[in-house]
Amino acid sequence: MIPGLIGKCEMVVKEEDLVSRLGDIPLNVLSTPRLIQLLENAAIEAIRDHMPGDQVSLGAEIKVRHLSATPLGMKVTANALLKGVEKNRLHFLVDAYDEKEKVAEGEHDRVIVSRERFLERVKKKSAG
Repeated sequence: MIPGLIGKCEMVVKEEDLVSRLGDIPLNVLSTPRLIQLLENAAIEAIRDHMPGDQVSLGAEIKVRHLSATPLGMKVTANALLKGVEKNRLHFLVDAYDEKEKVAEGEHDRVIVSRERFLERVKKKSAG
């Protein structure tokens, strides 16, 4: 992986993305968990063309400040910049903007692992 790779992911806030879907919270704005998923998707896009077929990147850590609410129907764009690489760990700077302002900023780490070994461990764990 090469530091400097960038990724971008966009979405329009829909009903299923809202805080109100998380429980008894009547707020029709983008939820933080859905925003984090969008930021992770931007990081995945940054490295998509550079991933060997036998490996997979997994989210390992995220530290994000959700700065502003985004209402239903508004577009949000997430960006990721690969800041550094340490062995199999990738460090990203991430941010997101809606149509009016910056709505999030932070850092996200992903790890690159063998797809086969990862699936074997999951299978063994689910077998008990």
